[in-house]
Amino acid sequence: MRLHRNLVYTTIDSLNAIFNEGEYADKVVARALKKDKRWGSADRKFVAETIYEIVRWKRLYAEIAEVREPFDRDNLWRMFASWAVLRGYPIPDWTQLQGTPIRKIKGRFDELSKNRAIKESIPDWMDELCAKELGEAVWNKEIKAQNEQAKVILRVNTLKISPDKLRARLMDANIETEYIKNQPQALVLKERANVFLTQEFKDGLFEVQDASSQLVAPLLDVKPGMRVVDTCAGAGGKTLHLASIMENKGQLIALDLYESKLNQLKLRARRNGVHNIETRVIENSKTIKKLHEKADRVLIDAPCSGLGVLKRNPDSKWKLQPEFIENIKKIQAEVLENYSKIVKPGGKLVYATCSVLPSENQEQIERFLTTESGKNFTFVEDHKILAHESGYDGFYMALLERKQ
Repeated sequence: MRLHRNLVYTTIDSLNAIFNEGEYADKVVARALKKDKRWGSADRKFVAETIYEIVRWKRLYAEIAEVREPFDRDNLWRMFASWAVLRGYPIPDWTQLQGTPIRKIKGRFDELSKNRAIKESIPDWMDELCAKELGEAVWNKEIKAQNEQAKVILRVNTLKISPDKLRARLMDANIETEYIKNQPQALVLKERANVFLTQEFKDGLFEVQDASSQLVAPLLDVKPGMRVVDTCAGAGGKTLHLASIMENKGQLIALDLYESKLNQLKLRARRNGVHNIETRVIENSKTIKKLHEKADRVLIDAPCSGLGVLKRNPDSKWKLQPEFIENIKKIQAEVLENYSKIVKPGGKLVYATCSVLPSENQEQIERFLTTESGKNFTFVEDHKILAHESGYDGFYMALLERKQ
């Protein structure tokens, strides 16, 4: 087990782009993996996982290395050295790593690990807010789970293939999967692999979608032939799931503020063999007014803090700010107020977020039900999914029914 210079240099360059130039980790990693065609799968795995590890544990490694942002290249090397020592790598005799204080690094790790915010590598404000909302005991377990590497979960596109047949085809491509209890369309990879390169993905036989996210569409209780509106469709992971449950029958209207996201959805829909989706950009309030009381089912996959998906987006720990959470809660309330009017009497609405904060979740629903619009709805059920209990992303979803 030794460090290879070209892989480590790529890692340092990538960390510089993420920490100092504000780039998103997933984009930087994707670019890094294309750097050298001679790299094998073990090389690419080292680069991707090391970048994500140091992003995930940025605060811890910075505190151990005694460096402060903005990080210059010497700082990044010192953080890398802390990572390498704690991972048990022999430190090579490179100029950048000379004089690495191995015993001091281990000692500082032991000392700093007594502070939860440093040990779990999150900003103090985030630690305080989540502990206050979830309680110390729950937050202790939840942040530990959120710092584990996310599993790769597939959602089988049942418009094209059955789960059993997809499993067999992936096995032929040396990708082993397992079923997830009570989720017949979900398959979890036994070992991480780049499934986007497979012919099965190109043929639209599956999408990559976390197991928690896959619970949202079934909760909406859609049936073939209905008119369904996905109000915050984005690139359409849940929209495509709704389309498959609807068996391509009926009308599925995908709304979003951004045309670029809806264009991504169109490409994915084509690959998935989905043809009952109509995309509409929300240009102004008229887009929504035209749909008032027209839909059998409405999904509000609301914008949120993303505090349930830190394991999937570790760099968001450093991009998120407390003011953003306060603002997003106002937007959630507005979205519930405005988009709930699309549901026709007797119809159903699901409000979902990928956050674990009660203030973004059940408290939003409780508040909405006391408003003029909310009085038209009955609360049916909700599900609070925490990563430390499920093993998957943290999520919230609530089902409401509009009174006749």
